[in-house]
Amino acid sequence: MIDTIGTEIAEGEERIRLEVADGLAVLTLCRPDKLNGWSWESTRQLGLLADRIRFDDSVRAVLLRAEGRAFCAGIDVTAPGGAITGAAPAERTRNYYEGIRWVHERFAVLAKLPQPVVAAVQGYCLGFGFELALMADLRVAAEDAVFALPEARLGVAVDAGGDLRIAREAGAGWAKYLALTGRRIDAATAERLNLVQLVVPVAELETQARALAAEIAANAPLAVQGIKRSVDSFADDRLAAALERTAMTAALTLTSEDCREGYAAKAARRPPEFHGR
Repeated sequence: MIDTIGTEIAEGEERIRLEVADGLAVLTLCRPDKLNGWSWESTRQLGLLADRIRFDDSVRAVLLRAEGRAFCAGIDVTAPGGAITGAAPAERTRNYYEGIRWVHERFAVLAKLPQPVVAAVQGYCLGFGFELALMADLRVAAEDAVFALPEARLGVAVDAGGDLRIAREAGAGWAKYLALTGRRIDAATAERLNLVQLVVPVAELETQARALAAEIAANAPLAVQGIKRSVDSFADDRLAAALERTAMTAALTLTSEDCREGYAAKAARRPPEFHGR
């Protein structure tokens, strides 16, 4: 079950940690043993922490980072509450549809923060991880960063708008190329496609990303926030309608036989056999 009403994060259950100092809010994905794999609970915590940042006048910019050797390797299939249920196929599809819409709402709190968000990306940045990074305003990637949207290989749609944001930044052709094939790209390619703004040595990622966030934080907050809103208003003009279609497509694929086959094939390390049902 998705916890849609809880406002607390139990000790020892943190997926994301928040620290605020010197005008910066630092959000840290803190499950390195799981390669910071994403879950419904991760989404809930992200929304809660983003809301805290939103109304904190001391925060001028946000740094989104991760512990360990990966930014986020995608969905954590071992996390509790991973599957949505229903008494009938139609009910399960409807429940997934509302679940994905709920995810979009939580992610929107981060993406629409008044304060600019800088993401620092290292290692694997796959699936939901890639989509999360794309919600930041600016991305700094370590030279070892690897990006991909592998969902189609598992029988599901890209469900959090990552393909839409790639289309915005790199063009529709590249969005389709990456989302339809699931191919991985390195940091240099991501920079060439305008998906990251800076590529730095691994050892310099934290320093350079933090310095960029601090540089933004030192500027006039009303001007900075106004610029962000103006650019987003132009760039995201049709994003809300597209995300609504994304939620329905995700719900249909997540309840499909192809989805079950995709995950079973991955677990068995064999090629999947998809039948479009």
